Amino acid sequence: YISPPSSLSNRVSRRLQKNGANSISRAGDSSSFTPLSNLITRTVTPRTVTPRTTTTQLSSATIDSPPKTELEPRAPPAAYDCTPEGDCVVTEACDDVSCRTSLDVRIHNQWYNLEGWRKAHPAGAHWIDWYNGRDATEVMDAFHSEKARNMYQRLPKSDDATALMLEDEVEPDSETTKNFRKLRAQLVADGWWERDVVHEVKLLAIWASCGLSAAYLCHSNLAHSGSLSIFLLGMFFTQSGWLGHDYVHGVDKWTDRFRQLTTAFAGLGVTWWSDKHNKHHALTNEIGVDEDIATDPFLYTWAPDPANDSPLRKIQHLIFFVPFSALFALWRVDTMTVAVDAVEAKRPGAKEELWILLAHYAVVLSVFPLSVFVPAVFLSGLMSALIVTPTHQSEELFEEYQPQWAEAQFLSTRSAKTSNPFSEWIWGGMQYQLEHHLFPTMPRSKYPLLKPILEKFAEENNIEGGYRESGEFEILKMNWELYRKVALA
Repeated sequence: YISPPSSLSNRVSRRLQKNGANSISRAGDSSSFTPLSNLITRTVTPRTVTPRTTTTQLSSATIDSPPKTELEPRAPPAAYDCTPEGDCVVTEACDDVSCRTSLDVRIHNQWYNLEGWRKAHPAGAHWIDWYNGRDATEVMDAFHSEKARNMYQRLPKSDDATALMLEDEVEPDSETTKNFRKLRAQLVADGWWERDVVHEVKLLAIWASCGLSAAYLCHSNLAHSGSLSIFLLGMFFTQSGWLGHDYVHGVDKWTDRFRQLTTAFAGLGVTWWSDKHNKHHALTNEIGVDEDIATDPFLYTWAPDPANDSPLRKIQHLIFFVPFSALFALWRVDTMTVAVDAVEAKRPGAKEELWILLAHYAVVLSVFPLSVFVPAVFLSGLMSALIVTPTHQSEELFEEYQPQWAEAQFLSTRSAKTSNPFSEWIWGGMQYQLEHHLFPTMPRSKYPLLKPILEKFAEENNIEGGYRESGEFEILKMNWELYRKVALA
């Protein structure tokens, strides 16, 4: 469920309500928040885009004296047809009474009509629909390459009347948002997106050694070689995910070469990952939209409506490791489903990706017996879930769209402080969760140096909760306590 952009007066009145509905309380008892399961569906649909009409005020003289002559029929409105490169031509459109003729998004204080571009958008038309009538500056900057950020400026601009109307409806940029854009511009100018190739080679070497060692041990007669092979293959799958995660987000030439790494070595497709994960980044912890927090009916992060409850909720804090372990297996199934659907929808690169997935299973299952492969998949799922779930689930959840994107990231994200080199490696950069959410295309090797900058930014901008960070075991305990409180609610 997505609520349409509300009027400015309604938004202001909501913000004036103390402990209002913008986020769900984390006090721990079910009485501290209203159950929201009636708002949640497992399948998320973009908000409906409706035609906009302009109302003309009529004077009393006009009403008393209707025109004596008939008006000339209005010419059909113009529309745009765009290529993936952003080259657009004007075409004849249907009448705006019967269909939509504009889809308007604000980027860096300029409104653009993206109706013609939406079908050419490489990541799918649904992304454009999410931001109709909204500001997409941070999403544009955070997820796109320099080429794409330059290209959008060639797209058709919204007409003046529409832009003026929308400007009155959209919440103004906060001072924090303005300061965040300045910070980003400074980081770009200082070269923070330049990749450290030596560091990348080290990570790839460690990752490859895990896979090769697992392959050797599964055919060895050494003591405990089977168990060691399962452990190392689980590490290999997990690190394939973290490396692939960095490369799918990346916008440089290095990541272009390795973009399909997670497809080839972890069985997790880039198309599935991008559709699901980028939505999580853009609309973090937004209920009914962010699939990363939609873990019911296996795990609940708030007490649901009785009609949507499950008897397993009462013991979820005791059996959480079971759904955690199934994470990678479920992701693999989802990947294959999305890959097939992408081929049928003729999405760019879909056939090549499906062939890579099939090659992955052909090679892995020819090298590793099922007695090693299956436990390794569940082990990698457990390790990944223990890392990805606690960094958001214990923070604020939002019932509605958050227009101040940077502030929402601070409120909904908690980083983890690792205590040893092995933890620093196994977390795969996810310990710097806030750094990653604010700058997802930045190489993860830069995040340790970025941390003090964000701590200072949070302090200077008086962000509630500041830079949120807990120890690696403390953050796991916080997440477990959340499951326990909801189980007992």
